[in-house]
Amino acid sequence: MSWIILLLAGLLEVVWAVGLKYTEGFSKLVPSAITLSAMAGSVVLLGLALRTLPLGTAYAIWTGIGTIGTVIWGIMMLNEPASVARLACIAMIVLGIGGLKVLSAH
Repeated sequence: MSWIILLLAGLLEVVWAVGLKYTEGFSKLVPSAITLSAMAGSVVLLGLALRTLPLGTAYAIWTGIGTIGTVIWGIMMLNEPASVARLACIAMIVLGIGGLKVLSAH
């Protein structure tokens, strides 16, 4: 169950990281409220996952999910570059997350 909670925390991290782009410096109410709610939810869920998961593993996976999701959003929705080198770096993050999960005792 902790892994599912961590996945949800990571997905909420994507929401708030992307949301920052749309708050325009927290000057827009609805995007700001969504972003702040996602931030709080993400951190709370991470905290719950940390009850049983190792700190280093959980934090690395949480930030990795956020990184990957944010980059994918940027490529698909904001026309950010999708160069081979950039995609290869994202693939390495995915491999690192997978490795941490496999090597975790939980």
